[in-house]
Amino acid sequence: MDRMDGAVLVTGACGNVGRAVAAAFSRRGARLALLDRDAGQLRAAFGADTAAQMGFACDLLDAEAVAATVGRVTAALGPIAVLCNIAGGFRMGDPVHATSDATWDFLMDLNVRSVLHTARAVVPGMLAAGAGVIVNVGAAAAARGGAHMGAYAASKSAVARLTESMSAELRERGIHVNAVLPTIIDTPENRRDMPTADPARWVAPADLAEVIAFLASPAARAIHGASVPVSGLS
Repeated sequence: MDRMDGAVLVTGACGNVGRAVAAAFSRRGARLALLDRDAGQLRAAFGADTAAQMGFACDLLDAEAVAATVGRVTAALGPIAVLCNIAGGFRMGDPVHATSDATWDFLMDLNVRSVLHTARAVVPGMLAAGAGVIVNVGAAAAARGGAHMGAYAASKSAVARLTESMSAELRERGIHVNAVLPTIIDTPENRRDMPTADPARWVAPADLAEVIAFLASPAARAIHGASVPVSGLS
């Protein structure tokens, strides 16, 4: 199966990167399944559903809901050819010894458990098809632990290790699994939180989306288990 013959599922679709990824695949003629928590936000971001683009409200931390949503996606749009795990979270500020269970669980849930839940729901269909692509979003900051961001670095490091393990398990079955490692992404939130920084040195969401789309293309067929740095000018 050609990688673009099936649907492209994008989690965290209403976020800055999610919208950019949706736009990149839309330009390539893909059928899009756009997942986020709130149906109203999906409608506001993408408008009414069409035959080529549909929004699906889903809590990624609810494994049964994810499985049910993937079933709805395949019924409406066909088999899932590409899974883009864009949803994630960031939190820092506390040293490791003062990190609360709430912060740890928040980051491990959004950054790691969401990937596990989508993998459980999507990979069996890809195995049956003998083809598929999964692209996860890690973080350059996870390559090494930094002060006051141990939980975040640990969660994104786990994404990198899951990417490598999934690739080792699935590459012989025609499924490509890779990750991107962006540095600071140029979003309104980051501009607000870092007003003295130079956002021209950050990663534009559209540029990150192009790398993700490349990893989902036949041109990337020789790439397996990679964590690709996307660093802008920083």
